[in-house]
Amino acid sequence: MEEFFSADFGDTLVRLALCMLVNWGIVHFLYFKKNARRDFYFTFVIISVAIFFLVYLMMGMDRGKATMGVGLGLFGIFSIMRYRTDSMPVREMTYLFVVVCLSVVHAMADFTGVNAAGNMIGTPLMELVVIDAVVVACIVAAERMLKMETTKLVQYDRIELIKPERREELIADLESRLGVKVTGVKVGAVDFLRDMAVLRISYEGESGGEADNMLKLKKSDYANV
Repeated sequence: MEEFFSADFGDTLVRLALCMLVNWGIVHFLYFKKNARRDFYFTFVIISVAIFFLVYLMMGMDRGKATMGVGLGLFGIFSIMRYRTDSMPVREMTYLFVVVCLSVVHAMADFTGVNAAGNMIGTPLMELVVIDAVVVACIVAAERMLKMETTKLVQYDRIELIKPERREELIADLESRLGVKVTGVKVGAVDFLRDMAVLRISYEGESGGEADNMLKLKKSDYANV
């Protein structure tokens, strides 16, 4: 079988399985539980696999060239990460960064070599398990300690309430209509001809998914909200 696979390919599959298990757990149980964004769920999982094999194959080169190649490759990946669409929210970008970092760590950990004393060097599997446990523990602690606010774009008809001096009335009206605890309101475009304004509200509670921030409006209507 060695003529088809390298000697350490079995170890690579173990590290891949561990990497995917941890990343899937983070995405499914920590991210998706509060933000039911199926598009980002798909992105996080697929990018995790792609980054792992990209870095793994690059590490098959000379050590010095591999380090430079991995750096340039990841720079290019993050450069096109937006896919020429709207900016990714901060929370999603944070989870994406965690997934990418863990994939890189697991892929590079299978590199083995010989030190000055002639001993084999590498990253034991238990070290990866500890690293994964620390990362997951930090995410769990942050999610539980900090209340994550959800945002929603709203087309609002009572534009007389968007005045700064009537902010309390605006919040009360939004809470009565939406049935959520509103913690913040930002006003975007205002259309006096149709008596309509675009609001981005922050509220306590779970996200409704992709639909929360999808309106059939021009981007200029809410770009600065």
